Amino acid sequence: MKSEFQAKFLQHMLGRKKSEKGFTLIELLVVIIIIGILAAIALPSFLNQAAKSKQSEGKTTIGAVNRAQQAYRIEGDSFADDIADLKIGFTTQGTHYKYVVDGGTDTSFITAIATTDTSTLAAYKGTVRVVGGLTRSYTCQTVALPAAAAPAVTDDATSAEAACGSKEAIMK
Repeated sequence: MKSEFQAKFLQHMLGRKKSEKGFTLIELLVVIIIIGILAAIALPSFLNQAAKSKQSEGKTTIGAVNRAQQAYRIEGDSFADDIADLKIGFTTQGTHYKYVVDGGTDTSFITAIATTDTSTLAAYKGTVRVVGGLTRSYTCQTVALPAAAAPAVTDDATSAEAACGSKEAIMK
């Protein structure tokens, strides 16, 4: 029976007309529609990941400058007023952000404002301050986009904690 089935199958395959080979138009349309749906789902996720990779420049620089400010303050009486004074290899203009440092005796601020893709990139503000003889570091990020200005940081010298404004999120 097995050889009989094989023989019939081979007869069927050899007897097929050339017009029966290939895919039907409906099958091709279904495949195209499925590919379109998958692309529509994946594209926003891909664009979001691209913005996150650009934002990592701002986060990394803010963190590096905050740590460098802490080290600078340990060695001296105040925080640095310029990124160049920290000698960490960063400039005030990055690929996607512009950085402004404002140092003082007990508090230092660094602001990262997006210069490219301002509608999709968040702005950041880092703070290093002296509390009870120790330095504390905070970073705030804008949540609402586009981020036209730096996030607000509430800096209360009597409090051990810094706080971000109402439309920002704190990142320690």
